Amino acid sequence: MSFTDKAKSKAQELSGVAKERIGDVTDNERLRAEGASEQNMARARQKEAGRNVNKAFEK
Repeated sequence: MSFTDKAKSKAQELSGVAKERIGDVTDNERLRAEGASEQNMARARQKEAGRNVNKAFEK
């Protein structure tokens, strides 16, 4: 995973955190769920990149 990809993932994760917190404050369930979803997608992308690196070194 390149530095740019890491930065994009981190930005998406932070955006998700912000949306989730705003959803909490405004009692907006849709925004809260959208924020949690963004965080999970960013974390999954980072884990998948880690798995790909491990696979590359196994060969």
